[in-house]
Amino acid sequence: MLFPGLRCATVALLLLLGWPLANAQQSLAKGIPTQQRRELAKAETLYQQGQDKEAEDILRSILRRYPQDEGANETLGLLYAEHGAMERALPYLSRASKSPASTAADYANLGAALLKLGRFSAALPELKTAARLDPENADTASELGQAYMLNHDPEHGAAAFSAAARIAPPNADLLYNWALALSETGAAKQAAATLARIPSAEMSAQACSLAGDIQEKLGNYMAAVKKYQNAATKDPSEENLYVLTVEFLRHWTWDEALKVAEFAHTKYPESARIQLALGIAHYGSGQYPASAEIFSGLLHQDPENSTYADLLGRSCGNINEGQSAACSQLIAFAEHHPRNASAALYAAEDILHQPGKPDLNHAERILKNAIAADPNLPDAYYQMGVLDQQRLAWQDSVAMLEKATALRPSFASAHYRLARAYARLGKPEKAKAEIALQRKYNQQETKQLDQDLKSISIFLPASDK
Repeated sequence: MLFPGLRCATVALLLLLGWPLANAQQSLAKGIPTQQRRELAKAETLYQQGQDKEAEDILRSILRRYPQDEGANETLGLLYAEHGAMERALPYLSRASKSPASTAADYANLGAALLKLGRFSAALPELKTAARLDPENADTASELGQAYMLNHDPEHGAAAFSAAARIAPPNADLLYNWALALSETGAAKQAAATLARIPSAEMSAQACSLAGDIQEKLGNYMAAVKKYQNAATKDPSEENLYVLTVEFLRHWTWDEALKVAEFAHTKYPESARIQLALGIAHYGSGQYPASAEIFSGLLHQDPENSTYADLLGRSCGNINEGQSAACSQLIAFAEHHPRNASAALYAAEDILHQPGKPDLNHAERILKNAIAADPNLPDAYYQMGVLDQQRLAWQDSVAMLEKATALRPSFASAHYRLARAYARLGKPEKAKAEIALQRKYNQQETKQLDQDLKSISIFLPASDK
């Protein structure tokens, strides 16, 4: 597959049985001796019969004497192309297209070979010429559509696929490619209608997955899920299972996401993105120790990955009963990445929540790193205020907590901590005011936490489609 979602036809698909014979006749018309014409016809017959070595010897002999012969160049180029030797085929296909006797087929085969070699921009003009010379060739129109797609031009790609479907009854592959092009132009309804023309028995897993993408664009969540489930049933590949898991996660259907992710993990235990999706599913389900274990394992495999560190920090911050051993890795990460403010914040919070007597000096050093990295991080000042209160330094905590509420006025937890500090310092009126603010913003903060939970899917990498 040359482009996500596209099924590029092999060069052999472009061959028409009449072309080799036409090439031989064109050679005769250019004045090539009868003997040479017969040799070319023999070579083409041998080629069609699968006797490639014998055909190659004759063709090379002809080209030693007539290096620009269109028929010999084209046939030898196709012979090499069918064996996958595209680089070797290219000079011959190119010479055939530059011959005075060149045909639409020459340009089409050259364009297809260039597509196979990944030379997408070079393939496009060759296929455009082929389509202009033979506008009623459905295969050429389809190849041209793929060339446009590979050159990031889905609008012209959709038009080319439409032309191919007009010329000949479209097969499932053409309908798929046409629907993909339409989808990428934003014409989701047209894409859905085009894809619906594929008979159910011919719907591949890839087509089902595209149908899911289109339904998602149309806002039909349940329909999208069914399409993705069909894709995963037809082909339980790592890609299809990941896409289905992500669909559930993005719509906060945590239980279903967890079931699919666990199954995917048993099939593809080495897949980092499946592990990541599984961790997020655990997190969304409130299973924070389990998510911490997974994110810790991922961070161990990729010690510089700040995304894994962030997710580990979020998980550890929600573990209320005791400390997870997985969280110790977060502290090590923060120590080695002092400029990562969020990692430092989570690490310090984990230290402060440790059972027994936490190392307040260690937490303070890490929090200072967080503030140095991001002086406008309200949570860092809040945690510093919490630390001061654990030291019973109530006056010091006031400065930190006031900074936190100045940066985030709706910081309900900080207002609560300020109320405690003012009460301890004998300032009941200020304490009362802070309690009122805490009550005012408490619901808003709860909603924000809920929104943060729902937005966790932003950490998921894109699929390979």
